Amino acid sequence: MYLAQEIIRKKRNGHALTASEITFFVNGITNNSISEGQIAALGMAVYFQGMDMAERIALTQAMRDSGQVLNWDSLQLPGPVLDKHSTGGVGDCTSLMLGPMIAACGGYVPMISGRGLGHTGGTLDKLDAIPGYRTEPDSQRFRNTVKQVGVAIIGQTGDLVPADKRFYAIRDNTATVESIALITASILSKKLACNLDALVMDVKVGSGAFMPSMAESQALAQSIVSVANGAGTRTSALLTDMNQVLASSAGNALEVAEAVRFLTGEQRNPRLFDVTMALCSELLQLGGLAQNDTDARRQLQQVLDNGQAAERFGRMVTALGGPSDFIEHYQDYLPQAPVCKPVYAETTGIVQAIDTRQLGLAVVALGGGRRKPGDMLDYSVGLSELCTLGQRLQPQQPLALLHARNDNEWQQAAAMVRQAVQLGDAERECPPEIYGCIRDADMAAESK
Repeated sequence: MYLAQEIIRKKRNGHALTASEITFFVNGITNNSISEGQIAALGMAVYFQGMDMAERIALTQAMRDSGQVLNWDSLQLPGPVLDKHSTGGVGDCTSLMLGPMIAACGGYVPMISGRGLGHTGGTLDKLDAIPGYRTEPDSQRFRNTVKQVGVAIIGQTGDLVPADKRFYAIRDNTATVESIALITASILSKKLACNLDALVMDVKVGSGAFMPSMAESQALAQSIVSVANGAGTRTSALLTDMNQVLASSAGNALEVAEAVRFLTGEQRNPRLFDVTMALCSELLQLGGLAQNDTDARRQLQQVLDNGQAAERFGRMVTALGGPSDFIEHYQDYLPQAPVCKPVYAETTGIVQAIDTRQLGLAVVALGGGRRKPGDMLDYSVGLSELCTLGQRLQPQQPLALLHARNDNEWQQAAAMVRQAVQLGDAERECPPEIYGCIRDADMAAESK
């Protein structure tokens, strides 16, 4: 029997907690036997004192086990259960392509995704733009879709990692979100509750990232890879660029449309293609479906070229309540904003820098993102045909096409877009799409 206050005191004083102490505390979070004040105190103690890798693994496993852990044995799936998670960005619709591409290559992807908050978009909000699509299906429909289609992208169910829901809400209100140890446990507990064979993490770096600096992003990626592998799930992490919008668009329906065009071959933004292929390749190799990167990319290009990846997306949409002909007629189903006009810069020149976070906030200002949880969204608004770093803009070339509900909101968002894009005369080299990959064997020294 433990006392919550003694566990808090121990961590406050900089000592490592045992796995049984951590499990006791997490059980108390779940069954409400530990108060909000005590949870907040432990969160602050961890924020300042950190956790070693054994503590992080124990916390992740205890939170994973606080609710239902999915079991796929009864489905007798003939391939590995795989997933991907991103730390969040702007115009990051990779999940919409990755899931169907992996499924078409023989994997099974039960992707539990989230909603957008702040400047970052959420995969569930994008899928909510599709009429009839159920992001919160019952368990049987979810399992059937995974088995029959190979991919189902849905939201977190009420009985999945309940400890994290309570803990995160308190962290959010007590300024302890930015702890790498707690971020690691929060992300991985939800993913590991899906009982995965392998996981690939997309950790963003740059002006639109959750952790903008390379050092912070590397520390988070190393923590996630080490903890996930320590907990028994093969995991790698890619460090990818978020110094500009990843896709050509940002906004819920606009990104769904771009994902469909990507899958069918109608339009493939080169940066989006490179990041999506790299994540997919890593996941196929982790899951034993590809021998190496060359083999993985050959398979992935094949399922894009022969239409199997697009077909999987269409079947997933139908299985989860959406239209049966969505791929063929997506433009008829996705909402379109009443006002769509280009935003021009006040001067011409070469794009030197982009405040990607500011562009994400412009989408929020248009009504396409949330200022607080529970806000209703307008799925039609956003930005498309976005300019890119190093691009030379002529007078007739816009910074972006801006999709708005009315002229007043268009004007407000247009000012934000102009403010976000810095032009100059110097030639500008684009940053790499992928800065590196962190695998289990690459683990460096532990960091708090």
